Amino acid sequence: METRKVILELRTKRGLSQDELAEKVMVTRQAVSRWGNGETVPNTETLKLLSKEFDVSINTLLGAPRQLICQCCGMPLEDDAIMGHDSDGTLNEDYCKWCYADGTYTYSDMDDLIDVCVGHMANENFTEEQARAYMKELLPKLDYWKRYEELCDHGQFETFKKQLIAEINALQIEGMPKVEKLNALVGKYVNLEYRLPNGMNVKFLDDQTTYLGTQLESEFGGDRCFGVLANMDFILVSTYENGGENTELVIYKKR
Repeated sequence: METRKVILELRTKRGLSQDELAEKVMVTRQAVSRWGNGETVPNTETLKLLSKEFDVSINTLLGAPRQLICQCCGMPLEDDAIMGHDSDGTLNEDYCKWCYADGTYTYSDMDDLIDVCVGHMANENFTEEQARAYMKELLPKLDYWKRYEELCDHGQFETFKKQLIAEINALQIEGMPKVEKLNALVGKYVNLEYRLPNGMNVKFLDDQTTYLGTQLESEFGGDRCFGVLANMDFILVSTYENGGENTELVIYKKR
């Protein structure tokens, strides 16, 4: 799709006039009109403002001329909804939201990332060994791992994860094994619904936010699992059956 059509569609969907969009991205109404007529395209700085305003990538604004992949895990970035965000809320076209959230890289150990990816990739047609070999060949070629010493936070995020793990284990929840690792999990895929004592059904997560979490099998056996989710603000522990059925909130604790 041409840039002029993309901007028109986004502007129309938001119910913005040319004047209103011009004010939001600090250009004249005439500039917006010229975009719509296909006479010009926004410059680089304006594209950044449009990207933030509409929460779409610059690649999308330009009609998706490039095939993007996450430069940490190699996932194809075919949808803006799975791209990570910088700390100011701007979409980052280089990373998925599992590897990069709010300006923070979530993986500092390549082997940990490979373990997570292999768990999702392996199937009857693609064995775990094949998946692991593929990822071990792919990751060193990606920009994040090639520039790791430059991009890493020198252990700050890992220190935060260790602190979270210690706080979770200190809760000593009966039947729940000790947490050893926390992985990046996007709210949309783990935002379970819970019934409160007053009968209300609630969800605690933001579908677009990336959290740290894990799933653990209950020490009591059976088909129930513990789900653990946390971030800077809270720790949430729940139990549920396979597929997230019959959820029960164990604890929601502000940090």
